[in-house]
Amino acid sequence: MILNKQVGVFLNLVHNKFKQYLTEIFGRKGFNITPEQFLVMDALWDEGVLTQQQIADYILKDKNSVVKLVDGLQERKLVVRKSNPKDRRQNLILLTPYALEIKDEVTALAMQAVDYIINGISEEDINTFIKVLSKMSENMNNSVNLLEFANKYPTKKVSEENGKTL
Repeated sequence: MILNKQVGVFLNLVHNKFKQYLTEIFGRKGFNITPEQFLVMDALWDEGVLTQQQIADYILKDKNSVVKLVDGLQERKLVVRKSNPKDRRQNLILLTPYALEIKDEVTALAMQAVDYIINGISEEDINTFIKVLSKMSENMNNSVNLLEFANKYPTKKVSEENGKTL
């Protein structure tokens, strides 16, 4: 029984520490963004102009949460909203020139932070961890399969030799 309780406590603890650590790393370099806002920007950097619903689907958040994240990014002059000329009920979210300018530095910070966080954990253990998280997610909501999601939006690996995306 205690182990079950610990799973929830430990997941929550690591999740909160992860967000705090990334926020601190971004802040130290002068980027006033949260990890969740980074996910929105990363989706836009990867995919280009998206609707708020497309962003929600991409980062596995509900649309109302995405609206708040976009509000924060808009206040920071990182994105702008434009009405979709094909469907005026939708907003298109576009990155500003400043957001495009900071892409490489912010992405590198995020990747370095994650590398630091997972330092000393084997690739096999990371893969097992992802499978366990996927199963936990599936147990709570079988409409979200993290392994399928990971295959749909794969992480781009960068060659350490030349910095090129593989």
